[in-house]
Amino acid sequence: MSHTLRRWILALGVAGLAALFTAAFLELPDFGRGGHPYGDRSVAESLGRHTANVVSAVNFDQRSFDTLGEESILFTAVLGTVVLLRQTRDEDRLPPRPARVDPWVRRYALALLPVALVSGLYVVAHGQLSPGGGFQGGVIVATAVHLLYIGVDYRALERVRPVGPYEVGDAVGEAAYLLLGVAGLVAGASFLANTLPYGTFNTLASGGTVPLLNAAVGIEVASAVVVLVSRFLDQAVEITDADGAGEEAAR
Repeated sequence: MSHTLRRWILALGVAGLAALFTAAFLELPDFGRGGHPYGDRSVAESLGRHTANVVSAVNFDQRSFDTLGEESILFTAVLGTVVLLRQTRDEDRLPPRPARVDPWVRRYALALLPVALVSGLYVVAHGQLSPGGGFQGGVIVATAVHLLYIGVDYRALERVRPVGPYEVGDAVGEAAYLLLGVAGLVAGASFLANTLPYGTFNTLASGGTVPLLNAAVGIEVASAVVVLVSRFLDQAVEITDADGAGEEAAR
């Protein structure tokens, strides 16, 4: 493909995107308007199904199928990373070298680790009640685990973070979301329909399927981020010639 043709294709794509944005902007409500039709309906639907956090109601109830797509993108990215960065037969894995960590960094990381872990689990568990949810809380949980890498070294992280269970957790989170969607069909409604009792407003059990879908996403995101980071941290390339002499290329 020539450079001229590439420029024309890029220009057509940009022009089409600009046209769509312009059409969308023309349909926006006037500046300073007190309400918006979509927002008003979302709030009403959220309160009607006893979900205090309207954003979670949109993500895991009103537009739960879109969230399935977002979760599946992350799942596919992890799957691709695992396949591409797997250890091949002609590669040898060397034990990581111990690294010196500043005492203040060590104390800060180890003190913050349990706080970050509990905070992440709290954000996941309260996703239907307060800002946050499975996506945000899952990232916090994964970050908390890797504070051990910052505060000690990679060997300590490996001892408390076996990658295998997290790979299983990634698949379990994705499968749980799909099964909850199928439950809607079994109940005689549509896929991912909110068919469970809505419970008492502003409690952990409120929102019907919202907290369950939120928890499934939290499991999938936390496990996926741990697996992604572990695969990249494992990459230490050493090029060896035919005579067996080694030359370190990257660490």
